[in-house]
Amino acid sequence: MVKEKAAIILAAGKGTRMRSRLTKVLHPLLGRPLLAYPINACRGAGVENVVAVVGHGGEEVRAAFEGWGIRFANQNEQLGTAHAVLAAKEAVGEVEGIALILSGDVPLIRESTLLALLNAHKSSGRKVTLLSMVPDDPKGYGRLLYEGENLVGIVEERDASPEQRRLKEVNTGTYAVDLPWLWDALARVGCDNEQGEYYLTDIIGMAAKDGSAGAIKLEDNDEAMGVNDRVQLAEAQRLMRVRVNREHMLNGVTFEDPPSTWVEPSATIASDVTIGANVKLCGNTVIGVGAIIGQGSVISDSAIGRDVEVKPYSVVLEASIAGSAKIGPFAHLRPGAKVGEAARVGNFVEVKNSILHSGVKASHLTYLGDAEVGAGTNIGAGTITCNYDGVNKFKTKIGERAFIGSNSSLVAPVEIGAEATVGAGSTITSDVESGALGVSRAKQRTIPRWKRPVKRED
Repeated sequence: MVKEKAAIILAAGKGTRMRSRLTKVLHPLLGRPLLAYPINACRGAGVENVVAVVGHGGEEVRAAFEGWGIRFANQNEQLGTAHAVLAAKEAVGEVEGIALILSGDVPLIRESTLLALLNAHKSSGRKVTLLSMVPDDPKGYGRLLYEGENLVGIVEERDASPEQRRLKEVNTGTYAVDLPWLWDALARVGCDNEQGEYYLTDIIGMAAKDGSAGAIKLEDNDEAMGVNDRVQLAEAQRLMRVRVNREHMLNGVTFEDPPSTWVEPSATIASDVTIGANVKLCGNTVIGVGAIIGQGSVISDSAIGRDVEVKPYSVVLEASIAGSAKIGPFAHLRPGAKVGEAARVGNFVEVKNSILHSGVKASHLTYLGDAEVGAGTNIGAGTITCNYDGVNKFKTKIGERAFIGSNSSLVAPVEIGAEATVGAGSTITSDVESGALGVSRAKQRTIPRWKRPVKRED
């Protein structure tokens, strides 16, 4: 089947300036590898046929993007950008339309920009349309060469004359090119330049011979920012954070201190949510209407319901919290924790792989692991579900409206019935039936006129 569009993403560079064992395009930026951003931008612009050209660390890149539905091509030798694009020919397949070409290390490129480039190219009837910009400092970029209003070529900085280096409009390295014309043009690219490489920019001169080359200018130069070292990675991440946070604020979310707040692009936040300073929202986290996320909290891959309050410095990982519940401060919800509506998980309470039904109160200094706690039950301070015997995990089940006294140890497997009471300080090793009192502690002895030991002085 002949396709109308394709995208070729160049991701074969060694990334030596990153000074890392990790391939450059796999370095994380706001929770995603660099390469994920141009892939998603292409798909957002309606291009599903995406080919990544890999070289150094190619196997790691393939493994990282397994299941993404993209194809890969290998550039075994680093012979220039034209050589890299030509390596993608077989993987691209039969396309009679337009190819987007862009770099794998430009995470800030927007889908709207790529869509504008595609539309401009399609309406112009040109062979090649590139994305250009006018930066404050054009050093390091290829300069666009014009004769009158006609784009006739690009000269790389290392090959440019002093006069050409004074030109301001530069190439961003993102193109829309007609297919199959591209493959014919690449076959004619030579390597007669200072680097001895096959430059993709040479196709501009070929297309210009019949007036078929042109450019559109970026509105936001940050979109063309490449990441070549850790300083640029940090700056790109800062810019992405600003972009993500701004979008949420325009959609009705309050950020108490936007520069300190980390929200990954995959997180979903409803309106009237308040986000405190130094909060991190990671992965596929969903925050419901009216929730309050307190300062310093970390939430990852979790569902936070309507009007929930997560108080400062709480950690919520792969958990769910139903509406109007209150969490923290300093609470820890681990994977598998499910907190019911209007429940309370207080300071220094840890919940792991447990269900707390509506109205449960575990207000302080408690561990609930592999447990199910019925609605309306009160868990006293210092309660521990002893779920592990050193080999196996066991479950604790507590019925509705039970009362667990402070400093109790519930040794699983064990079941506490509905409306049962466990006396403070008890170690419970057997089931307690509904409505009963379970108590297990030594009888108190009071010794009158007790004399405390006296410290001897040498």
